[in-house]
Amino acid sequence: MEPAAITPETFSFLALFARADWVVKSVMVFLGLASLASWAVILDKGIRLRGLNQAANVFETEVSSGRGLEDIALEAGDNPPHTLHRMLQAALFEWREVRGRGPVSEGQAAFLIQRVDRVLDAAIAREALRIEAGLSALAIVATASPFIGLFGTVWGIMHSFQAIAVQKNTNLAVVAPSIAEALFATALGLIAAIPAYIAFNHYSSAVGRYTARLEAFADDLSTAVQRRLAAKV
Repeated sequence: MEPAAITPETFSFLALFARADWVVKSVMVFLGLASLASWAVILDKGIRLRGLNQAANVFETEVSSGRGLEDIALEAGDNPPHTLHRMLQAALFEWREVRGRGPVSEGQAAFLIQRVDRVLDAAIAREALRIEAGLSALAIVATASPFIGLFGTVWGIMHSFQAIAVQKNTNLAVVAPSIAEALFATALGLIAAIPAYIAFNHYSSAVGRYTARLEAFADDLSTAVQRRLAAKV
């Protein structure tokens, strides 16, 4: 029996997928979905971090312009979207709570600083968890996809050797399409893993820089509260 004619279309992606057995097809479909999911996270994180940093730039410009912190907090409304505004409002709320009770003793001042620090740390932790959501998925795709693709390749090559043994024909025209199907699974694994790996490292660093930005503002805000207390005690 003569092997089917080999043409460039024989090695097209659709042809390779169509000829693969159900195991290799399952691997290919899974890797395709994993790649789509990772790109969804990549785009979402890029848009979200860009928006957060732009809002932080605007906020820092307002603060450095000399405007009163109370005015900035009041202008942000009751439910501000940005964490820096929420941190400012939370610190001012703690300040007013203590000042509303009358003169502040040294002990009360120290307790207020601790409360402000706890509130700000909690806000930073919540924001970090929110913006880190999805990064674990990128890490899983980056680390697991090559091995899943390799499994599909090993499975496909194993079946290729079985076909060779059954047909008793080692002609390259017989072997090449089956080997190509198997290697296509590895290629899909790398296609899914490489962008996820690069994005995970990039966004992990970006999240770290943004969190450091929040921590720096928290330190400045805590210092501002201490200065007010020193002037009032």
